[in-house]
Amino acid sequence: MKSINAYVPSEDRPRRLRQTPGIRRLAAENHLTSDGLVMPVFVQSGQDICLPIKAMPGIFRYSVDRLAGHLSDLDAAGVRTLLLFGIPEEASKDACGSAAHDPDGPVQAAIRLIRSQYDHFVVFADICLCEYTSHGHCGLLDTDQRTIDNDRTLPELAAAAVSCAAAGADGVAPSDMMDGRIGYIRQALDAAGYANCLIMAYSAKYASAFYGPFREAAGSAPSFGDRRSYQMDPANRREALREIDLDLAEGADIILIKPALAYLDIVRDAAERCDRPVAAYHVSGEYSMIKAAAENGWIDERRIVLESLLGSRRAGAAIQITYHALDVARWLAAGEGL
Repeated sequence: MKSINAYVPSEDRPRRLRQTPGIRRLAAENHLTSDGLVMPVFVQSGQDICLPIKAMPGIFRYSVDRLAGHLSDLDAAGVRTLLLFGIPEEASKDACGSAAHDPDGPVQAAIRLIRSQYDHFVVFADICLCEYTSHGHCGLLDTDQRTIDNDRTLPELAAAAVSCAAAGADGVAPSDMMDGRIGYIRQALDAAGYANCLIMAYSAKYASAFYGPFREAAGSAPSFGDRRSYQMDPANRREALREIDLDLAEGADIILIKPALAYLDIVRDAAERCDRPVAAYHVSGEYSMIKAAAENGWIDERRIVLESLLGSRRAGAAIQITYHALDVARWLAAGEGL
């Protein structure tokens, strides 16, 4: 058989930058740090509550009196930005979700605790009515009791935002997807003397099946129908750009895309479109799938989580909202990256 001359690669050898862990760290284009991590926290009315969420192993509902230990763990790991969700008493839920702006509600009480003990934390309050309404929808019902009245919902959302700002929140995160709510909330905050309160807008929140475990965590499943009339259609991309533009024009400080992994194209679009920070929310379904696969020994949890977060970071998200935040910060501190 005739011999074949040995093939000589070109002088451009990308593998030189992959030879060792040290070189790979040096050449990495994107990095995860604990500074960019946001931990969602579920705060429940009542006392002495630390309730595990079955669908989300390792995640709990806390009453305010049991929150200190979790805050201490987060602080020690370097996770110092929180996104708070409230779960009120069932008896306080009504058709308008008025408990959302109760100054003694679980989120407001948690904010005051954090301000008194961990003032260096950055605290965002999720602003939505679904946890507080008797029907579980994110807005007030119209007279037909089957559809959402967008404009009547706006004052309730604004009242919730002002209530959380008054308690000491650094920012509010409207997740309801009502038209015009960013501008309405901005005006209400400014009028109440909270012009410096940030708005992290859920600008492109899709009507996603990835939210399933959150329904248990927040007790917020709608009593009828679904949320497709206000959350975005997963088929649409250009519509997300329109939503982003509207929220920016109305005063949003941070643009949030939710979920993360199935919508990295939207994360990239947002990062290229605006000069504000972009956040990606790695939601409950993403978390639970990884946990379930890891518990069965099918995947390496640490590597999958870090790879997922790097994916949205590479797409342009400077802020990562993730239920893995505490573990990620500990891995990074221990030098256990990819």
